[in-house]
Amino acid sequence: MYTQTCNIHSYSWMICDEILIHIFKKLYNVEVLYSLMGFNQRLNRIVHDTIFTRDLCFLECLPDNKISSPLSDPILDRFCSEILPEIGHRIKALYLERTTMERILHATNYPNLNNLSLCHIDSEVAMSLFDGKRFSLINFILELDIHS
Repeated sequence: MYTQTCNIHSYSWMICDEILIHIFKKLYNVEVLYSLMGFNQRLNRIVHDTIFTRDLCFLECLPDNKISSPLSDPILDRFCSEILPEIGHRIKALYLERTTMERILHATNYPNLNNLSLCHIDSEVAMSLFDGKRFSLINFILELDIHS
């Protein structure tokens, strides 16, 4: 009888995690990571899932969804010093804008990064950032994003 009670209790926690994941998926991944990473062990485990760490958009979308603005300095500071170094190996796509891209790209290594979108950037800035010292293997991405 005790074993059944433990299994039911374990199952109820799984359902709760599934509900939390469903709710968190309605938010931007950057918001989920910033707000919940390091909060407690359970939430930390949930937000480390690839659902939240695979694609990160560092553009703050305004309510009309037509304009974006960079994230605030305190948020970027925490991402660059704590969050990105911890999850950099999981990130496959980054969406950045010109005022924050250098800080984010230099915060850690991104060995699995295969998609980089740069918004509001001109070719001279891109070429100075990607001068071959650190990001020499992504020239094909620059060609696609600069001309778009």
